[in-house]
Amino acid sequence: MRKSFAVIAASLFTCLAFQPVPATAQQLPEEVRFAWAGAPRIWVLAKEDGSFEKALGVRVKWVQFGSGADVLTLFAGKEIDIARFGSNPAISGYVQGLPIELISVPELIATSEQLAVKAEIKELKDLEGKTIAFPPNSTAQYALEALLDKGLLDRSKVKLVGLKPAEIIAAWKRGDIDGAYAWDPAKAEITSSGGHVIFSTKDLKPDGILIYNNYVVSKEFASAYPDLVAKFLKVHEEKVAQYKKDPEAAVKTIAKYLDQSEDSVRGTLAGLEYPSIAELLSKDYLGDGSDPDNTGIALAEKKTAEFLVKAGQLQAEKVPAGFGAFNNPAYLKEAQK
Repeated sequence: MRKSFAVIAASLFTCLAFQPVPATAQQLPEEVRFAWAGAPRIWVLAKEDGSFEKALGVRVKWVQFGSGADVLTLFAGKEIDIARFGSNPAISGYVQGLPIELISVPELIATSEQLAVKAEIKELKDLEGKTIAFPPNSTAQYALEALLDKGLLDRSKVKLVGLKPAEIIAAWKRGDIDGAYAWDPAKAEITSSGGHVIFSTKDLKPDGILIYNNYVVSKEFASAYPDLVAKFLKVHEEKVAQYKKDPEAAVKTIAKYLDQSEDSVRGTLAGLEYPSIAELLSKDYLGDGSDPDNTGIALAEKKTAEFLVKAGQLQAEKVPAGFGAFNNPAYLKEAQK
């Protein structure tokens, strides 16, 4: 016996009513904007081969900057979404109330930032009476100030000059400075034209000073597109693995892409340490969020803030008691899955 149309329709409606409704695809932004300094870093591998675009599914716009202070201006103007830059300016941004947060530490600085000086400067004591440049509000400045605080020389006899990396190169060529605490290409310019290195950032580790670069994100962007942030961090992890598997191939790729010497790129990449996502989620770095103010990074941020107060770059009354609230390991957790 044939079923009536009404029965068939009712049955069909019942079946459809109990079918799971497909989740609406998350609306993607037209582009994701990365701030970068143009220096040789692991993530350039993903810039060169388009890995970020493939993983995120959107166009990536790379916004170049000259100093950490520039990054804060870009964040304040809502001109960037994610940035890779030094811990010093990031901490200034947190304290100043910028709506940004740290999502990862891609690199620990070891020998990529160093004090390079004229050949006649043989030891730290010889810096007295000399002019040394540094990029303002940077990890290099922090390292230089920490070095001078060690008391190995009379810091009042050293003239310090804040210059952007390109300005350091120009000042060195003119003979206006005797050296600089910097990264390549400024450091490479000094060492390739008669200068040499007398101190490295890694030499501060025995004093408990942790200096690093970080990935920082706009909170507005992260809350709107958490999946994109996690995918971004996953791509970085994959590129670190690619570099570790074949360092020379990575060096050649980055050197060619940036039009820089392979020796300079090789030295820069080798001068950084790359903690894995698993390491970053340990208490030594960002932790898992259970004790945010007492992780390695939060304590390093507190030390850095104290330095910035001493340097006159932050007001003591604005510095919080803890920095855990500015570090968000949630995206690393998602990237790890």
